[in-house]
Order: sequence, then C-alpha cells, then structure tokens
Amino acid sequence: MTLHSLFPISFRDRSLTGLVIAIVIYVVVGAVAGAVIGFLSSIPILGIIFSIIGALVDIYCLVGLVLAILYYAKVVE
Repeated sequence: MTLHSLFPISFRDRSLTGLVIAIVIYVVVGAVAGAVIGFLSSIPILGIIFSIIGALVDIYCLVGLVLAILYYAKVVE
C-alpha cells in the first residue's frame, strides 16, 4: 500500500490550483468531521470511541496537508 492510495487528494495535481484545492478539502473535511464527532463524543458510553476516531481523522487531515505541500514542492514523488 503506497501513499498515493492512502492520500489520493494530496497527489492529484502539482499546480498551485491543485494545492489550494487539496488544502481546502482537507480543512473542510477536518472541520466538519470534528464538529460531528465533537457532538457525538458527548454520548456517555460511546464518547471515548468517537474521541479516538476524531483524533485519527485529525491526524489523517494533517498528514494529507503536509503531503500535498511536499508534493507541490517536489520533495515527495
């Protein structure tokens, strides 16, 4: 399994437009998922599970952003 299959948005286009689109997608997905998971984490029994899922989504979005920037800067192929 390669980075291209795990983070397809990060490796779409090497232009500035592609970078901006990837950044917007990752920020919006992170914000929406954070809001939904933040609401669901208030459920008493399932709160811990949703908190862990929220942390994993945040890490995925952060790594995707970093990879998109590195791909644009031609550091990662």
